[in-house]
Amino acid sequence: MATKTSGRSVSATERRELALLGLPTLGLALSITVVSTYLPVVAKGFTGSTTVIGLLIGTEGLLALFVPLLVGTWSDQLRTRVGGRLPFVIAGVPVAALALALMGFMGALAPMALVVTIFFAGYFVAYEPYRALYPDLMDDEIAGRAQSSQAIARGIGTGLALLCGGLLMAAGKPLPFIAAAALLLFTTGAFVYLCIRRGVGDQDYDKARDVRQAVADVRKLLGEHAALRWFMAANALWELSLGALKSFIVLFLTVGVGMTLSQASLAIGATAILILAAAASAGKLGDRFGRRRVMLIALWIYGIGLLVPFVTQSAVTVAAVPFIAAGGGVIMALPYALLMPLMPETAHGALTGYYSLSRGIGTMLGPVLAGIAVQIARQPLSSTKGYAAMFVICSGAILASIPMLRGLGRAEEDRAELRSS
Repeated sequence: MATKTSGRSVSATERRELALLGLPTLGLALSITVVSTYLPVVAKGFTGSTTVIGLLIGTEGLLALFVPLLVGTWSDQLRTRVGGRLPFVIAGVPVAALALALMGFMGALAPMALVVTIFFAGYFVAYEPYRALYPDLMDDEIAGRAQSSQAIARGIGTGLALLCGGLLMAAGKPLPFIAAAALLLFTTGAFVYLCIRRGVGDQDYDKARDVRQAVADVRKLLGEHAALRWFMAANALWELSLGALKSFIVLFLTVGVGMTLSQASLAIGATAILILAAAASAGKLGDRFGRRRVMLIALWIYGIGLLVPFVTQSAVTVAAVPFIAAGGGVIMALPYALLMPLMPETAHGALTGYYSLSRGIGTMLGPVLAGIAVQIARQPLSSTKGYAAMFVICSGAILASIPMLRGLGRAEEDRAELRSS
């Protein structure tokens, strides 16, 4: 699908191909953002427990602990006429889209839990093999630009979901879920059609490993490299904060502050634009001043900024939004860039699964802990129905990760000294 390059500039044809390769990311990012952000609004209609809502959204992290590793290693070994990756995309996306479209029609907890579980299962069955297509389809020279293209697609999908989801829900509860399902089918369908028509590239079956070998690789790497252990712990906390924020921000604005759904959607959409701008600048800042240094500054700004809406919901909160958005954008953009230098050349695949594992821990715990905090704080923080307590969880996770990032830096320095001695 992608033309191999050798140091020359990317042609117009290659740019179009990279944009098409990012299409599934757009649909997948939009769909999972709609679920994590607007499903709690639907669930609030039939359960008053924010802990239960957190458990529903936390299903994503629970499945992320094992499904990506299983399907990722299976796709390394599967041999079909269209390779080992596309069959999982073809199988997983329709299942996820159907479950997604049904979410807005659910009126009870049991069927909602069932469709949510089916959605996340289909999502991860499709996503991990799709992500593995990037190294299959292009060499190292084009891979960096492909990841930039994917980051743009992810940002567009997330921004559209945040901005349009609430507006659609204000017109009809099922509409954001139906629209997200339709876009998911369209983007991945176009991608699959293009891959089959132009060829899916050469898949390296010689280095394929089974699940047991992949798990053993990860355990070995964790035992040998302290920096990787620090990164896993810190990344889980970053995802915990993000998961808690996405799950309850709409309810905080609508139930806690009293905004209409349309007003909340516009406020979130405006903030998302600031986040995307900060994320786009984060890479350049990290390359110039050092990724860990930029990340540490952003963590302090973001962690302290998240406490502002906990303390007050006055105009001071509005003034703090640009700082919160800037810190959040950096934290969304730089974690994988921090991991890349820690990856041994022979273990890129194992570390990708490792990265998914650390994210899964955070996305599982974040919504649950935030839901519990809101439940406990309903009386003490009655002015916001307890929803302001979510910011304690978000901020606490970010601030707790700062010593871990410092530990990562010390471990890397010690490792560099050993190599030079």
